Amino acid sequence: MAKEKKEQKDEGKHIDFRDQIARNKTKSVFLVIFVFIVLVVIGFVISLAFPKGDMFIILIFATLISIIYVWITYAMSDKIALASVGAQEADKRIHSQLYNAVENMSIASGTPMPRVYIMPGKQINAFATGKDPQHSVVCVTEGALNKLNKQELEGVIGHEMGHIANYDIRFVTLVAIMVGAISIFSQLFLRSMFFRSSNNSDSGRGNIIFLVIALVLAIIAPIIVKLVQLAISRKREYAADATSVQFTRYPPGLIGALKKIKQESDEPMKVPDAVASMFFSDTTKKRLVELFETHPPIEKRIKVLEAM
Repeated sequence: MAKEKKEQKDEGKHIDFRDQIARNKTKSVFLVIFVFIVLVVIGFVISLAFPKGDMFIILIFATLISIIYVWITYAMSDKIALASVGAQEADKRIHSQLYNAVENMSIASGTPMPRVYIMPGKQINAFATGKDPQHSVVCVTEGALNKLNKQELEGVIGHEMGHIANYDIRFVTLVAIMVGAISIFSQLFLRSMFFRSSNNSDSGRGNIIFLVIALVLAIIAPIIVKLVQLAISRKREYAADATSVQFTRYPPGLIGALKKIKQESDEPMKVPDAVASMFFSDTTKKRLVELFETHPPIEKRIKVLEAM
């Protein structure tokens, strides 16, 4: 009974978009700190498990390789994303409504006007990319242009401009570097166990505890941080929704777009896995557990927006 009363109270509670943005950003930062702690702990334990320091040197080298790879990908994120989905630059005369929506949201957000692209696809969707607001891109599907009205399109563009204004691409890149480093650490350690088992000359009994701890961490740490990475992605989506409300001052626009996406019976969009998480709505088939999703359920996003 008490739980039902609490739920009824929460349903009638007004949500300020400023509080929603701040709350989800704060949660994202704490989750990133958690991933960083896991990275430090697993690196430290593995280095202790190999007293000669050889593994520690390998871990540093692997981390540098990971950082360089992700950073190059980040610097070229706009070109990679646009090429992977076959996007073409929008014509300002033909797609005047789209350009007007982007210009309006650019003014509202106080960020430079991004380049505008259109990608093939009958589903309603969009994404933003670029290493910073000065080099940003907004891309929408043909379906979004054909199915959304002016307010709904502005709501979607406002969401994408929210990602740009909040530096989400840079934030997500930082998380990807740390998660990637943890995965590399784990794989290197697990593979090294095969060589270590054939040569036990330097494996004193004092290191057995660290070996066991490192082995457990190497197995579970990548799984845990991947789930945390997905949780961060969901928090940034909630924050971008709230930022869209801040820019448009009209929640029904974004709500209408989400409702139309929910009603679509088309098959999920076929896009490369590397860019799937960038889109406005999930491009993959829904999983049974939200824990494994990059986006919050549309029903939850609509519920939060209706309370604003």
